[in-house]
Amino acid sequence: MASSAQIELWHAEKVASQASLSKASNGIQFSAWGETRLPEADLERLVSAVPASMSDALARRVYYFVPLAIADTGEILIAPGYTVDLGDRAVCHRNANLGATDAVFISTRLVEDRFGLAFEFFINIAHNFVDAAGVPSSFSDLIWSQAQAQVRGETSVDAWESCRRAQDLRLPTPNVDSKPVTDEQSRNQYAEAAFSDALAIYMLSLAVDFDYHDLREREYPLLAAPALAERLRHVANLFPTNAGYEFQILYRRKG
Repeated sequence: MASSAQIELWHAEKVASQASLSKASNGIQFSAWGETRLPEADLERLVSAVPASMSDALARRVYYFVPLAIADTGEILIAPGYTVDLGDRAVCHRNANLGATDAVFISTRLVEDRFGLAFEFFINIAHNFVDAAGVPSSFSDLIWSQAQAQVRGETSVDAWESCRRAQDLRLPTPNVDSKPVTDEQSRNQYAEAAFSDALAIYMLSLAVDFDYHDLREREYPLLAAPALAERLRHVANLFPTNAGYEFQILYRRKG
């Protein structure tokens, strides 16, 4: 195995200038560069899971699948291969503005399985989409109705914390208003976080068979399955699957 001293780190701009770009059938631009260990067919299948109706909002984006995006430097540096030392210095992804292109460099060698890489890609897609297109009001209304009904749990730390803040009603100013005031900024942040999560989980379900509880983290309780299913069906209606992909929610039977 090569040592980190033997692997030359590349600037993001140089990688972008030399990598061969592809465009999936859904219009998403992507590239694989370096020793990613990703079969071409698997990568194409992964990228093509993004619903085509989302592609216009992502037209400026290019997703580069690289071995490692280095984290501990002000410059955006990419490793063309993997070493343990470089792995310790890497991060899941790094963003770069390259003129007319917004590039996302995704580290493929930091995750051990297809599930981890797929979720990293889709959560980036989801956040990028929300940054460009915002959150549909119908989805915001749905999750707020769930929050008011005290549905258990959430889909991420960001969604959990912003939901709690939004529901922490501030007392009105004396002699001005007799009604409590919702923290609207936190409510908007909650909508963005929850919608990004739902988009990512929806796309993940199209590309990979997985158990919902694989998404569990320690910092918060996972959203109740029926509430998540309601969100995912809503997202599926907004962004229908591409040809060759199928959306299903399967409940495990007891016993």
